Amino acid sequence: MADALKRLSDEGVAIWLDDLSRKRITSGNLAELVDENHVVGVTTNPSIFQKAISQGDGYESQLADLAAREVSVEEAVRMITTADVRDAADILRPVFDATDGQDGRVSIEVDPLLAHNTKATIAEAKQLAWLVDRPNTLVKIPATRAGLPAITEVIGKGISVNVTLIFSLERYREVMDAFLAGLEKAKAAGLDLSKIHSVASFFVSRVDTEVDKRLDALGTDEAKALKGRAALANARLAYQAYERVFGSLDGTTPASARWAELEKAHANRQRPLWASTGVKDPAYKDTMYVDDLVAPGTVNTMPEATLEAAADHGQIAGDAVSGTYEAAQGVLDAIAGLGIGYDEVVQLLEDEGVDKFEASWKDLLTSTKAELDRLASSEG
Repeated sequence: MADALKRLSDEGVAIWLDDLSRKRITSGNLAELVDENHVVGVTTNPSIFQKAISQGDGYESQLADLAAREVSVEEAVRMITTADVRDAADILRPVFDATDGQDGRVSIEVDPLLAHNTKATIAEAKQLAWLVDRPNTLVKIPATRAGLPAITEVIGKGISVNVTLIFSLERYREVMDAFLAGLEKAKAAGLDLSKIHSVASFFVSRVDTEVDKRLDALGTDEAKALKGRAALANARLAYQAYERVFGSLDGTTPASARWAELEKAHANRQRPLWASTGVKDPAYKDTMYVDDLVAPGTVNTMPEATLEAAADHGQIAGDAVSGTYEAAQGVLDAIAGLGIGYDEVVQLLEDEGVDKFEASWKDLLTSTKAELDRLASSEG
């Protein structure tokens, strides 16, 4: 069953699970996925925690203690989520040690309500790193305008970062610039750059969802022929942008002079991470954002259904990204030629992404408060 996942891993793609819950930790399921399904990392987000905690499995005892202490709902949520991330990080610690810190990572996101507040995002990232207190944590910072300087500051303090909610190629280039600036600050401060890691989470499936909706509205044969192609094209061009900064792993594309200097100081590349890889349209192959985005030095974080599909019938046929850049640009050009504005689409997706995480976070606060109130009244 996991042969396809082994092939994917052998091609240089790190397989991370886009899900976490206390039940997954305590049942041994996460450890099993690491041992048997080549999972070497975990990502979380507000939606994942909202789902896990609202289902309640495994959280009752901690919630009761928090209710007895009469903590605020915000503190309760932070205590619960950081406990899960800490425990998951401990399960993945052997992978972290074996890969010299590259994998074995667990991500936790800053409060999405701070997405447009640089100073608060920096403070929250520092707090999360302190609360979890594990070297194999990545703090997730969204790639909003306010998030960019926060990325630089947090990396500059030696905290490893997962930059999330990247949709546009221009924003991705700004993210890489922010990462390099952070490394330069860390270097100037005398920090060990080899201990700082980062991934840049480039979102995939949502691009097809939005572009396909607009192609359907046009209804022409030309429009229909472009359905399901925008997301892969966008991601492939992101990998080209990555190679132009960090250089290709085979040496055919040289690294930028700026990165070359940092690499001499033992800095680590900021790996592209394919996020939102669950297929939204049932008409498409359910492993398309896995099979067709195989590229060395990348991460693919998958929801469990996509992981199981990839294990069962994934078709891993080697590097599916390098050398596709001209064709990928042609797809985006053809879509633009139909009057579908790329900049408008990716900005909409960024705004919606922040809004969705904010809504999930608010739902999480509401449901947690209700549970705390229930437990407090039952004790009383």
